[in-house]
Amino acid sequence: MQLPGKTNHAEFFSGRLKLRSDGALGWGERAPGGWATVFSGMPQKPAKRAVKSGEKSTPQRLPEEFRRFTSRLALRLLWVCAEGMKFNRMLIRQPKTTGLSIVEGRKALRVGFLPEADCAPVIVAQELGLFDRYGLTVELHGEASWRHIHNKFHQGLLDAAHAPAMLPFLMNLGLTPEKHACVAGVVLSLQGNAITVSRALSRLGVRDAETMGAYARQDRSRRTYTFGVACPLSPQYFLLCQWLRMANIPTHAVRIESAPTEQMFPLLKLGYLDGFCAGEPWNTIAAEAGVGECVATSSQLAPLHPEKVLMARADFAAERAEEHERLIAALIEACYLCDQPENRPFLCELLAQPRFVNAPAGCLEPGLLGPFGPKDSQVHALDGLSIFYRTRATEPSAAKSAWLTGRLYEYLRWAPRPAGLNGVFRPDIYRRAARLVPREFNGRPKSEQLEPGQTGRPAGRSLVAS
Repeated sequence: MQLPGKTNHAEFFSGRLKLRSDGALGWGERAPGGWATVFSGMPQKPAKRAVKSGEKSTPQRLPEEFRRFTSRLALRLLWVCAEGMKFNRMLIRQPKTTGLSIVEGRKALRVGFLPEADCAPVIVAQELGLFDRYGLTVELHGEASWRHIHNKFHQGLLDAAHAPAMLPFLMNLGLTPEKHACVAGVVLSLQGNAITVSRALSRLGVRDAETMGAYARQDRSRRTYTFGVACPLSPQYFLLCQWLRMANIPTHAVRIESAPTEQMFPLLKLGYLDGFCAGEPWNTIAAEAGVGECVATSSQLAPLHPEKVLMARADFAAERAEEHERLIAALIEACYLCDQPENRPFLCELLAQPRFVNAPAGCLEPGLLGPFGPKDSQVHALDGLSIFYRTRATEPSAAKSAWLTGRLYEYLRWAPRPAGLNGVFRPDIYRRAARLVPREFNGRPKSEQLEPGQTGRPAGRSLVAS
């Protein structure tokens, strides 16, 4: 479409701009008289005829509406200038510590956790005010899987997290999608895993590794059995591999997939998995729903192995070392409280809440209270599946680190020892943090320390009373 000519163009726009009732200029319907209505009183250039004849031209008087508009505009401009000057004076008078106070207000620690029963120390420290007692402000972030923790560590969105014990090693070595330097200053739990097979395999007589191997060798369909773990190369992965080796199943007949722990039960029910190795309460949930049966626990396969740690970013542990140590001290105290038998029922009710594990309290009891599995089953745990404090569970010792790196050596067959394995478990940080913990929580006399394979608990304090 062509633009209208000069005359039509003027007719098109004339009168569209008019004074609104509030005195401002705006577009609207045609005003009577068009542009002349708005600007009729503006000073006009003297006519040539008046200049030639020597006549004096007198400027026309501005209309009343236009004068009110300009007066209102001038007052508004004066007000804006006054407010700007007032704001500048406020900035000048502000104390110099304002910037520091803003930075200090942003120093809440961001700690992630996975929805498993062994996240209990993190939840207890937050809900019972242990973090506050050590002068910390902590924001808890529930994460669906290790991958969410990995991504948030790389993006700087988490400072520390309840994570699989192998994850800091994997991230240091660059065996995860993104390489990131991490340290572990405290172990949060030992053992706590179990292996569950589908109800279909259970009906065919699978009760343990021996019967699983016998059935797989007799199966003429040559099918591939799919098992699930929460994190590749985690303790759960190596426990499952150990169980499959005991079953003597051919390597080509097994496939191991990774999936979030809380999705194991639905995947098993729908037939996508033949079994899985995971922490509680997801094994008990599968058994209670009638879609699976537990055939082994980590207390049978690898008693007292490190399962979860507090993984922290190396830059956070170095730059905010004091806060990191106080965070570990609060968790040591929480681990002590979580390991007392009188506190375990309270733990089940606490963890069952939707914002934490989001599972029935009755399904959390076998992993925290015991016994695990039916009475006629050979599957039992050492005073419940998870161990939080006894047997010096919280110490990131060289023996625990050696168990984890030994599993990696079996899988990756390194010739020289990778540098990324050094300095991941930090007993020096743990010792400094342990000095902040009251003596009643900071271990027992040497004569009372338990050795691996023994059972028992230190005399403790009630969690509810605290």
